[in-house]
Amino acid sequence: MLTRFSLKNAVAVFIISFLLILGGLYSFSSLKVDLLPNIEFPQLSVEVIYPGASPEDMNEQVTTKLEEKLKTIEGVKKLQSTSFESIAIINLEFPFNTDMEEVERQVESLIKEANLPENVQTKVNRFSFGTFPIYNISLFAKGDTNIQQFLDDTIVPELKKINGVNSISVGGMEENLIQITVDKQKALQYGLSLTQIKEQINEKFLAFPAGNVQTETLQIPIRVQQKIETIKQLENLPLSSPIMNASQGAPASAQQAPAMITLKDVATIQPVTDQGEITRYNLQPSLSMAITKKQDANTVEVADKVINVLDKYKDKIDYAIGFDSAEGIKKSVETLVREGLLGALFASIAVLVFLRNVRATIIAIVSIPLSLLVASIFLQRMDISLNIMTLGGMAVAVGRVVDDSIVVIENIFRRVRKSNTGMTDELVEDSTKEILKAITSSTITTVVVFLPLGLVGGVTGEFFFPFALTIVFSLLMSLVVAITIVPILAKFSFKKVPPEEKEGALQRAYGKAIEWALDHKKIVLFLSVLLLGGSFAIVPKLGFTFIPNEEQKTLIAAIELPSSTPLEKTNDVSLKIEKMFSEKEEIKEVTAGIGTRDFRSGLKRKNQANYFITLKESANVSTFIKELERDMENIVQAEVKGAKVGVQELQSGGPPSNNNVNIDLYSTNLNALQQAAKDVEAYLKTRDDLKYVTNNFTDKQKQVVVNIDTNKAMEYGVSGFQILGTIADQTRPVQVGTLTLDDEERTVQLSYDKQMTSIEELENTLIFTKFGPVPVKQLADVQEVDTFTSIQKLDGKVFARVSAQIVGDNIQKVTQDVINSVKNEVDLPKDVSLQGGGSDETVETFQQLGLAMIVAIGLVYITMLITFGKARIPFIILSSLVFVPIGSLFGLFIANEPMSVSVMIGLLMLIGIVTTNAIVLVDRIGQNREQKGMTIRQALIEAGKTRLRPILMTAFATVAALIPLALTKSSGTLISKGLAITVIGGLTSSTLLTLILVPVVYELFFFRQAKKERQA
Repeated sequence: MLTRFSLKNAVAVFIISFLLILGGLYSFSSLKVDLLPNIEFPQLSVEVIYPGASPEDMNEQVTTKLEEKLKTIEGVKKLQSTSFESIAIINLEFPFNTDMEEVERQVESLIKEANLPENVQTKVNRFSFGTFPIYNISLFAKGDTNIQQFLDDTIVPELKKINGVNSISVGGMEENLIQITVDKQKALQYGLSLTQIKEQINEKFLAFPAGNVQTETLQIPIRVQQKIETIKQLENLPLSSPIMNASQGAPASAQQAPAMITLKDVATIQPVTDQGEITRYNLQPSLSMAITKKQDANTVEVADKVINVLDKYKDKIDYAIGFDSAEGIKKSVETLVREGLLGALFASIAVLVFLRNVRATIIAIVSIPLSLLVASIFLQRMDISLNIMTLGGMAVAVGRVVDDSIVVIENIFRRVRKSNTGMTDELVEDSTKEILKAITSSTITTVVVFLPLGLVGGVTGEFFFPFALTIVFSLLMSLVVAITIVPILAKFSFKKVPPEEKEGALQRAYGKAIEWALDHKKIVLFLSVLLLGGSFAIVPKLGFTFIPNEEQKTLIAAIELPSSTPLEKTNDVSLKIEKMFSEKEEIKEVTAGIGTRDFRSGLKRKNQANYFITLKESANVSTFIKELERDMENIVQAEVKGAKVGVQELQSGGPPSNNNVNIDLYSTNLNALQQAAKDVEAYLKTRDDLKYVTNNFTDKQKQVVVNIDTNKAMEYGVSGFQILGTIADQTRPVQVGTLTLDDEERTVQLSYDKQMTSIEELENTLIFTKFGPVPVKQLADVQEVDTFTSIQKLDGKVFARVSAQIVGDNIQKVTQDVINSVKNEVDLPKDVSLQGGGSDETVETFQQLGLAMIVAIGLVYITMLITFGKARIPFIILSSLVFVPIGSLFGLFIANEPMSVSVMIGLLMLIGIVTTNAIVLVDRIGQNREQKGMTIRQALIEAGKTRLRPILMTAFATVAALIPLALTKSSGTLISKGLAITVIGGLTSSTLLTLILVPVVYELFFFRQAKKERQA
C-alpha cells in the first residue's frame, strides 16, 4: 500500500524526505550534548549544623532523632548517617521512579517534627550528575588587578547570568576583618568577658522603627538609630564594667578604676586579612573556582560560555583549567561520531562487495542518514541529550538500519534481472510485497526485544533507556525508508540491468551443503550441541563485571591530618607534597586546596588538603598511583603521626561500576569496632586483587571534658551556659557580626591576646559569680579523654565500612573470596558482626537482564506467531538463537573482554538481529511451498540459494559497521566495545550455522510430510 502510494507520488515522497533530513539536521545540532543520560538519582542528603556539639551529642540529640523520623518514609532503601563535631550528614536512598519532589516535602516536614535543639540548622540536598562540577579553574591576577574584588564585582555576576549555570564557589578568598584583640588581664580586672564586650558593641549599632508622628496632612515614621561609622569611633566606644556597678564587695583593684572605660583601654583594634582556605595551582597561589551546571543544561554549551566570559578579561586575569568535564564529553562524542561514520563506510563497502553495483549500494545506504536523522527528531522532542548512550545506540544501529533496504534492493535487483519486461511499477511493487512480511516482522522483532529493558530496574535500566530508544526509532524509520524511498530510487536507477547470472559457485556449494545436512541431521545436531557446550565452558574464564573499569588520567588525592591540626600546619605539609608532585615526570598539573571542601563529604576541614592531579597520556596509572601514595605517605608520616593519605582515579560519574567490595562491621562497642576496622583494612591492603582501600572509621582524638557540679553551680548562682560562654571565649574568637566602618563592610571578631595552652589554665579560668570570681575547678571536674571524631550509622546501627576497588574483571569471584577470607583470616572481636557485599547489585542486574532476554524471546515468538500464523514456524526461527552464545563467547575470550552489562545488552540485541536472517529464509520457504507448490526439500534448497546473498549481506553489513567500535582504544565508550564484540561474534556464528541448522530443524518439524514427499 505504502509502496504503491510512494511510486505514484515520487516527488511528494522526495520533498517529505528532504524536509525530514532538514528537520533531522536541525534536531541533531540542537540536541544537548552531555556525557551521560540526564538521570536524577533517587537520593537525598540532609546536612545538619549544630555549633559546638561533639560527635556523641550530635548523634544523640540530632542524628538519632532524625533517623527515627526519616525511616518512616515509604520506600526508603538505605539510611546512612555520619555525625561529626558540629555537623551531621544523613543520606537517604530510594528506588528509581520515586517522586523525589514528594519525598523532599516529607523530609522537610519530618525535620520540623523531630524536636531538634533550638540553634540547629538543616539543609536538604538532591543528588544528580548535575551536582558534579563541570569545571575546576585556577585564577591568577595580571598586573595590579585586585583579583578577589574583580571576581566578586565582575566575573561571578557575569557567570551567574549564563543560562544553565547552577552554582559557582570560589576557594582561597581572603576576608577583610577588624580584629579586636582583648588584653586578658585588663578585661579580667574590669570583669568583662568577650561576650559582654560583643553585646556592648552591638548595642551601639541599632536602628529600629519607633512608631509614627501624625501631622495634619502626613503620617511620618520615626526611626531611632545609633551608629559607629569609623574605626576611631569603635576604639572610643565606652564600656560599662559590671564590677564598677557591683555592690561594695568589689575587689580593691577595681574600686580604683575609672568609672567609665573605652574599648581601646582593654583592647587593640586593627584591620587584618584572614584566609580560611588556601588554593594553589602547580605551587602558584591562586583562587580556585568550581562551577556546577543545572540538571538539564547542555554541559558543552555551558562550558563554552564560561570560557568565553573568562577570555573577555584576559588583560585582567589568567586562568588554568585543572578539571574539565566538557573536554571529556567532546572527546567521547567525537570518538563515537567517528566510529559511527566509519561503521557506515564499512557497511557501504560490505554492500558494494555483494551487489557489485554502485547505484544499488547508494540506494541501500540511503537509509543510514535518514533513519538516524529522523531518530534525532524524536530524541529532541523527548528532551533526550546527545550522550554516549544515544550516540552508542546510533553507532550500533548503523549496521542494522541498512538491513531492510538491502533485502528490498536485492530482491528488486534479482527480479529485474530475471524479468523480460524490464523495470515497471508492478515489478517494483511485487518485489517489495514479496519481501514485506519478512522485513516487517524482522524489524518488529528487533524492536520488541528492547521492550523488556523496562524490566531492568535501577541505574542500568535508566542508563540504557536512551540507548534502546535510539535504536528503536532508527529501526522503525529504516523500515519506512525500505518500503517507500528505496523502491522509488530502485525504479529510477535500474533502467538497464545486466541479465541474471547463472547460479554462482557459492550458491551451488551451499545447495550441496544443505542437502548433506538434511541427510545427516544427527551429526549436524550433535556438532551444534558440542559447540554450544564448548562455548559455555569459556564463561568462567571471562570474569564478571558491571561495567569494565576505564583508566582515567585524572587522579584525586587527599591527606587528612589529626582533626585538631591548624590550617598553617596542614599548609606546611601540603607544600612539601606539592613540591614532590612537581618533580614527578608523569604529572602534568596539580590543583591543590588546603582546608577546602572534601570531595566525598562536602565538608570544609582545616586538617585536610585535596588535590586534582592531571597525568600525562604516557603515564601508567595503576603503577604510578602506588608510587605516588607511598611517597605521600613518607612525607606525611615524617611530619605528623596518625595522618591518612588516599589517591585514586577520578570516577567519571558514569553508571556506578559496582566494582567494589565492602566489608561492613557492626558493633555498639566503638573501641572494638575501631580495632576490627583497622584489622580488616590492614588485611585488604595485603591483597594484590584490591586497590584504593578505605576505612570510614576515624581515629580517636584527645578531648577535654568539663563536667559541671550542678549543686556547686547552684550555690554560686551560675548557669551551665555561663560557664560554657566563658570557656568558649577563652578558646575561640567571638564573631561580632558584619559592620560598616570607614565606608567598608567588614567582619568584626574578638579574641584574647593570649591563647589557652594547658588544662591547668582551663581549670583556673575565672567565672564571675554572685560571690565574685571563682576558678572553673571549684565548679566542675576537668579531665582529658579520647573520643571518636565521627560516628557512622547504616539503617540506624553504628557501623564501620572498609571498602576497596577490585583490580581486574572477575568481580563476583573476588568479592566472594575477600568476604570468605576476612571471615577466616581476620580475628574479629566477639561483639563485632560482619556483613560483606558490593557486587549484589551486579548479580541482581545480570539476573534482571537474563529475565529480560527470556521475555524478549517470548515477545519475538508472539510477533512471529501473529506474522506467520503457525505455531511451529516461530520455533524453527528461534532455533537460530542457539548459536548466538558460540560466537559471542569465543569473541569475548579472544578480545579478553569480561561479561558485563554491555555484553548482556549485546546478547539482547542479537535476539532481534539473528532472528531477522532466519525470518528472511523461512518466509521464502513458506512462499515456495504455498505459492509454487514445491516439496519441503525443494523449497528448502531453493529458498537457501535465493536468500543466501541478502542474508550474508545484511550480516556482513552489520558486522562491518561494528568493527570500528570493537577495535576502539579510547575511553568514554563505556558501552560500545563489549557490545560490539558480542554482536559481531554472535552474528557471525549464528549466520553461518543458521544457514545449515534452520533447514534441518524445518524438515524435522515437518518430518511426516517430508517423509511422505520423499516416498512419493
